[in-house]
Amino acid sequence: MIYPSIKSYLDQATSVTITDERKSILNEIVEYIKSAKEPKLNFICTHNSRRSHLSQIWAQTMAYHFGVKVQTYSGGTEATAFHPNAVAAIERAGFKIQKGQGENPPYKVGYSDNADPMTCYSKTFDDPVNPNRGFAAIMTCSEADAECPIVFGADARIKLIYEDPKVSDGTGNEEKIYGERSAQIAAEMHYVFSQIKN
Repeated sequence: MIYPSIKSYLDQATSVTITDERKSILNEIVEYIKSAKEPKLNFICTHNSRRSHLSQIWAQTMAYHFGVKVQTYSGGTEATAFHPNAVAAIERAGFKIQKGQGENPPYKVGYSDNADPMTCYSKTFDDPVNPNRGFAAIMTCSEADAECPIVFGADARIKLIYEDPKVSDGTGNEEKIYGERSAQIAAEMHYVFSQIKN
């Protein structure tokens, strides 16, 4: 069972309507998961600092919530660090966070007392910890989508673009914008995994 704090967050996030156009993209992920023997999702963005991490975290949490066996990953076209504003957004959503050391610190992200926490840090999409074959490459930003017309080893390539919450950095509006992006991703991953019947 996911933490009650995350469940409460989801109750609000999933009240937002997902358009039919957006559902048609999300259904590509549903079909991939249904058809793959051992589904793996690698969410790819430019810096693996915001959208790709939020997507990985919410996808893994929703897979656990709905009892769907899926492995989730994330990566960038370059490595930077998991951005503190994105970390703060998932913490506000009810996840338990433990920060490691260094310029690109690893974060332990907990979503249930009965599941191992995820280890999240910035890395390239082809990093050795990520799958090199038999996965779906899910492009979460237009820059990474343009820079990686081909993701070698991927069984599927799905363009699921999210607006970058980075635009709010340094404006005083970070909590609102990062919160909106986290809620959107949470709702969409909830939709994906709710469509899969085990």
